Amino acid sequence: MDKRPASIPSQKKLLYDYIAEQGTVSKLDLLNVFSFTKSTMTRILEEMTNEGLLIESGFGESSGGRRPILYQINPSYGYILGLEISRVYSSLGLFDMHMNPKSITHWRMDQTFTPERFVEHVSLQTRAFLRDHQLEESQIIGMGIGAVGPLNREKGLILTPLHFPAAGWNNFPICRLVEEQLGFKAVLDNGANTALLGERWSIRHANIQHMLYVHAGAGLRYAMMSHGQIVHGTMDMEDAIGEMIIQTNGPRLNNKGNSGALEAFVSLQALEQRARSEASMSRDQFLDTYKVTAENVNYDVLLKALRDDNPYTLKLFTDAAFHFGIGLANVINLFHPETIILGGALIQSHELFFRTAVEVAQNNIYRYPEYRPQFSLGTLKEEAVVTGAAIMVRNQMDLNIK
Repeated sequence: MDKRPASIPSQKKLLYDYIAEQGTVSKLDLLNVFSFTKSTMTRILEEMTNEGLLIESGFGESSGGRRPILYQINPSYGYILGLEISRVYSSLGLFDMHMNPKSITHWRMDQTFTPERFVEHVSLQTRAFLRDHQLEESQIIGMGIGAVGPLNREKGLILTPLHFPAAGWNNFPICRLVEEQLGFKAVLDNGANTALLGERWSIRHANIQHMLYVHAGAGLRYAMMSHGQIVHGTMDMEDAIGEMIIQTNGPRLNNKGNSGALEAFVSLQALEQRARSEASMSRDQFLDTYKVTAENVNYDVLLKALRDDNPYTLKLFTDAAFHFGIGLANVINLFHPETIILGGALIQSHELFFRTAVEVAQNNIYRYPEYRPQFSLGTLKEEAVVTGAAIMVRNQMDLNIK
């Protein structure tokens, strides 16, 4: 198979990406980084300014002569849409080229959100964004999509996702249908990857190169970044962490996947199944307090009980956090990231979950405390996926055409 890249970044693209990352730079800053002659650099900056890619943003400090002109990317050169497709909540955001959110909307996924209705909803929301900000379709660079996997990124397909409330998501050509409905290019990656892109962007000035992102919610998803680049496997690997075996011959989630897999201990469905099973075997105050039958115990009920400091629910979530910490330690010991960002409904459920998972992971990290990675809840949180999806589009902009 030919592994060569489809195109080599142009001089303009190299400069554009660097300036976008840095925020504001002078010509001298760029000459210190890139091996262009001064005349070539001057010409390219003039071209990019005339084309609207860059704007002059004042003057820097003088080192003895004239104060240098500062450049930044033009925030209104175009606009990008970021779309999150998840099993509990989905989101759509409109961003300028600086990745400033102009509008973001979230909605709960339920049984009515078939793929066809989902695309229709996205189309209506997009057109509302354009009206609200008085934008033309021609000003939209494209739409980035961060979705639950598994995916075929090249063909823009959502393949065989689990646990969607509505049917019909298998082999769904999301990119093609978005392009047909809205008329601009759509690109696809899994939501964990785009979340990591977004979170890394939010702390880009820290220059962190090796990161891990893990999402614990309806299922488990993860993404890795090495030397500032998302790691892609030969297959979409977003949900692979959920199939990590942490207990030989342990339970299976919904009679699928590996026995003793992490997802059977750490997911919304795993907690619901355990709570229903234990409630049906021994009636206690829990069912009476929350006025539910065993079969109707769901995550919303468990979350309310958790926030009431119900002892049974505290133990249920603590046990899940313990297992999650073991899974985290396994991945960390293989990859050794600088920063681990944790997100998702379970992470956000209670500070106890995050604290317990981190403590267990740290206690099982090889060479801790000599090797001491940073754990974080992230900066963007629920807006990480849509932000990273928009960044993905900007990263793939073709500036080879003059």
